[in-house]
Amino acid sequence: MRPEGERHYLLALPSKTATGKRPLVVAMHGAGASAKQLFGMAFPPSPLSMWLEIAEREQVVVAAADAGKGGWNDCFAGAERVAKKDDVAFIGAIIDRAIAEHEVDSERVYVIGVSRGGLLAYRVATEIPHKLAAFSAVLACMPPPDRARMPEAALPALIFGCTCDPFFPYQGGKYFYTLGFLDSVASIEESAKIWRELAGLPDAPVVSNIAHRNSWDKTRTTYYLWGEGSDQMQIGLYKIERGGHAEPSCVQRYPYFINKLVGPQNADFEVAEAAWDFFKHKRSRRTETASLKETVEIVEQ
Repeated sequence: MRPEGERHYLLALPSKTATGKRPLVVAMHGAGASAKQLFGMAFPPSPLSMWLEIAEREQVVVAAADAGKGGWNDCFAGAERVAKKDDVAFIGAIIDRAIAEHEVDSERVYVIGVSRGGLLAYRVATEIPHKLAAFSAVLACMPPPDRARMPEAALPALIFGCTCDPFFPYQGGKYFYTLGFLDSVASIEESAKIWRELAGLPDAPVVSNIAHRNSWDKTRTTYYLWGEGSDQMQIGLYKIERGGHAEPSCVQRYPYFINKLVGPQNADFEVAEAAWDFFKHKRSRRTETASLKETVEIVEQ
């Protein structure tokens, strides 16, 4: 129960008994979808449903949050709308409950969102960074600095963007045909830059090309990574050339008619596996920050 009423989410728990505290991933679906669709229990099954395999293999607790009526109040939602349905507080409550009831490690909490859920992931990372170790936004751009609150605390961030996305322009701005459904956005690369500069990472990334699997797949992927250690501060960007508004997946392929509407779906890698590879060694920096604060207070005294 939340102030706005009853809210719902699905929880995937590994079948094996926990031998220690486990990581938590909270996943947020796109507009018009649901927690069931994200977990592959409704049509069309989402590529993020691969988190279920990761949950069992890697002993991860995975929660799929459901937006409910009216969709997500993401980073473009105003104060009046958020007061009626605070989705950041909802995600925070899911995290707190998982820590209290399911042996979740509070230092290994991650969020990932796709499309509108990606916009919410940016907002969650901006408003409750102290609860997170890292986050990922899939097929979603940051709002322009004058349209929403900007982050003040650095977090590891993994962003996925497609150059032919018909809804979120890779270069930023707004397509005329999205009318009032979507706001003007910053570019994908500017979105990564906001988090990179906040983290104090150098301009030059390590660049790698993702191996191409199928001749029929006209998309190509380049991975840009700022930051050296997988257990340290990093910003990652998957740039998918000629890709549309569809999460990359080798296994969970969208039907042909959906691809005709949203554009090509890359088949070279699994978006969930890429996110887990980015997340798995990262831990919350809260302990480090608290220790630094205590040191400063001692010096001042």
